[in-house]
Formats: sequence, C-alpha cells, structure tokens
Amino acid sequence: MQIPFLDIKSHYLSIKNEIDEAVNRVFQSGQFVGGSKVKSFEKKFAEYHGVNHCISTGNGTDSLFAILKMLGVGQGDEVITPAWSWISTSETISTTGATPVFADADLSTFNISVADVEKKISTRTKVIMAVHLYGQCCNVEALQKLCDRHNLILMEDCAQAHGAKRNNKIAGTFGRASSFSFYPTKNLGAFGDAGCMLTNDDQLAENLRRFVNHGGLSKDEHVIEGMNSRMDTIQAAILQVKLSYLDTWNAKRNLIADRYREKLANVKAIQLPIADAGNQHVFHLFVIRTKQRDELKLKLPIYDGLDI
Repeated sequence: MQIPFLDIKSHYLSIKNEIDEAVNRVFQSGQFVGGSKVKSFEKKFAEYHGVNHCISTGNGTDSLFAILKMLGVGQGDEVITPAWSWISTSETISTTGATPVFADADLSTFNISVADVEKKISTRTKVIMAVHLYGQCCNVEALQKLCDRHNLILMEDCAQAHGAKRNNKIAGTFGRASSFSFYPTKNLGAFGDAGCMLTNDDQLAENLRRFVNHGGLSKDEHVIEGMNSRMDTIQAAILQVKLSYLDTWNAKRNLIADRYREKLANVKAIQLPIADAGNQHVFHLFVIRTKQRDELKLKLPIYDGLDI
C-alpha cells in the first residue's frame, strides 16, 4: 500500500475548473510577469491578514533575505533563530553577512523557546526571527516583549502557518515584517515557487518592493542594488483562487488531526502534537515524537513520490 505524503494532483482536481479558468485568463492576457493578477493577489492576501502591504516574491527564502537586508542586517550583527527549523532561516541570515544564533526548541510544541532566546541576546543582536513551525504560532507576544526591552526587531517566518492564529491574531501580523512561502506543499501552495512579505510599515514596504525589483519601483530605475525576485503571474492567479479555500482547508486539517488524536490516544509509545494555549493550529504537519523513531519508520507504508 502506498500513501502519498501530499496528493497535489487530487488537490488540483478538486478546484480544476476555477484554476484552469484563472490560468487561461493569464494566457489570453499575454502578461506573464507582474501586472494586474499579481497586484490583485497582493491586495487580497494583505486584506486577508488585515495589513497594509503585501509584496510578492519568487519564493519564501528570497522573502526572508529581503526583509533582513531592508532591516539593515549585515556584517557584525546577530540574528536569533530556532535551532530546529528549515535551512532557509539560517542561510538567509548568513548570506547577509550576519551571524545566526540558535535558540533551542520547546519540546512540547517544537517552536522556539522564549527562555533560551533571552539567554542568547547579546550586544550584537539586531533581530529575532520567529518561526511558526508545523502550523502553530510560537509565543510571539513574549518574543515581542523581549524585543521591546532590548530594542530589537521581531520578524516572522510564516511558511508553515498560513491562517494560523494566536489569541485571535493571525500569523504574520505580530512583527515588523513577515515572510510567507507558497511552495506547493504549504497549506496555501502555488503550482511552483512563490512567496511574499507582509508589513504595516510604509517605508519598509517601499524599500522591500524596490529591493526585490532590481532596486527600483519602475522600469529602468535602480536607486539601490537589489535582486530579481518576482512572483510569476500564473502563480498569482492560482494562489488567488486557492486563497478563498484556505480557511475551509485548514478546518478540514483540524478535523483530520482530531481523528488522529482519537485513534492514537492510547498508543503510549508516541507523543502527539500539543497546541499552545491560545493557538489555533492549522496542522501543516501532524508531528509525533517517539523513542522508537527508526523502528516506526520501517513499519509505515513507503511512498516514493514518483507519480506526484
């Protein structure tokens, strides 16, 4: 028996007509870079989060890097980030010339330990990068208090937490800026690479938009040396269709997670996911812990992914 980790094909087929229509409109327009479809998605995604600015990018890693650069992070600075995370969180720090400083994870939620973050703050610390792992927010309020006390900047990596909330506030709206990945496996996934940044800071938004467009806001304008990271117009059209389903899909993920909890409740050899107080989990992943990890892996159905 082979069980796909994520059945992207079936996901597409469930909304095939809407996706096909959106993509065909892009083909008919003849505009494949930028344009109204990208602007429309940015507007809708900003409205969904209740923020002023959404700046789209080619992928989530570029979003993290751009935010760090436009926050002025560079040589001699330190950025505190989780030791347990995807490599983008540390490599984007290193690429700016700054030093990633790793804080341990809270073993109940796998998110960054606020207590360990506090221990790692030094005179060189400039930014705390909060990462919301597996579909639930970390303790961003406590991290913001640390930032306020030490005159630091809080930014968020929301790649695994589309639509997640903490105390009824949505992920991506706590820090100075936030980064999202729309890699196909995400709760809100494109059919290729894509990403974006959110902020309520007008000047930072302008700087971010300029930086990811070769340093200019219009054609042939290059005020600074930037980078080229633009969301593909086809991906923007697809994401706008899928955005309208995000809350419904997240609710379904929770129903499935409830079933897992019910059926696995009496299995003493594994620790089930724990939702932090006040969190509305969106279960990007349902992560368990066991001391018999390798033995368990051998007994699970194997899926090679070749037909995705």
